[in-house]
Amino acid sequence: MLKYTIKRSLQSIITLFIVVTVVFLLMRLLPEEGYFGDGFEKLDEMQKEAILTNMGLRDPLPIQLLNFYGQLIRGDLGESTIYRRGVSVNEILKDKIPYSLWLGLSSVFLSMILGISSGLQMALHKNKLIDKIGTFYVVVVNAVPAAVYFLFIQLYMTRWFNLPILFDVDRPSSWFLPVISMALGSIAHYAMWMRRYMVDELNKDYLKLARAKGMKNKDIMKKHVMRNALVPLVQYFPASILFAIGGSLFIESLYSIPGMGGLLVDAIKIQDNPLVQALVLIFSTISIFGLLMGDLLMALVDPRIKYGKDGGVR
Repeated sequence: MLKYTIKRSLQSIITLFIVVTVVFLLMRLLPEEGYFGDGFEKLDEMQKEAILTNMGLRDPLPIQLLNFYGQLIRGDLGESTIYRRGVSVNEILKDKIPYSLWLGLSSVFLSMILGISSGLQMALHKNKLIDKIGTFYVVVVNAVPAAVYFLFIQLYMTRWFNLPILFDVDRPSSWFLPVISMALGSIAHYAMWMRRYMVDELNKDYLKLARAKGMKNKDIMKKHVMRNALVPLVQYFPASILFAIGGSLFIESLYSIPGMGGLLVDAIKIQDNPLVQALVLIFSTISIFGLLMGDLLMALVDPRIKYGKDGGVR
């Protein structure tokens, strides 16, 4: 287990290194206007070159990359050039992270609770009304673009349940719809796979043997079926994180939540290159960390996993 953990951690570090490098190179292909403020048109070429040289953007690319990694190691994400000119990205994110963190964790927790319990009921009532309703929900969520039902929820549920249409820090009820909207995709994901694994377990021969030995159905479900069905779901933990990240980019803008997702959308619109670069790197790091945690949790909870000589899992 230790050898596999070290290997997967090293792989994640290498992946992060590649992602950081690619993001850095791609950002250098963007228009240079993103490194100036509103007065870009008033500057002559000499002034533009002086500003870019002072920012280190005229150094050879390898030197720029080394300096960039040095900044990251020191925890320096640079300064905003347009959104809040001259203000450090760290200072901007300090007020944004709590909103995104609370929204993301709440949606992941809600999706796991509702998704797993829904999948359980669907499996126990296979081909019955509950199963059909659950299957219909899974199909709709996967078939309809997320933006469509996000807008439907905002327009109609706010009216039906008298909820705020936009986020208000002084009104806790304004969190309900954003959290529910972000959780919908993951709920369908967990419900679909929980149902599948439960049905697979219920059809296995060892359950017939357990019943033949006089074991109660309640104990069979608790000690064998649910336990074995829950193990594979651990690998979908990264998917919940990715759903939360993807959803936050739209949800935070839709409900005017002052988090990192809405900030990224705003930064892209105004072409604040340093801020876009920092946010893309943060979201990429969260994604890579989520994938690593999914693999490690899978290896930890599944006693059937064996570790080969190369440190892999099979």
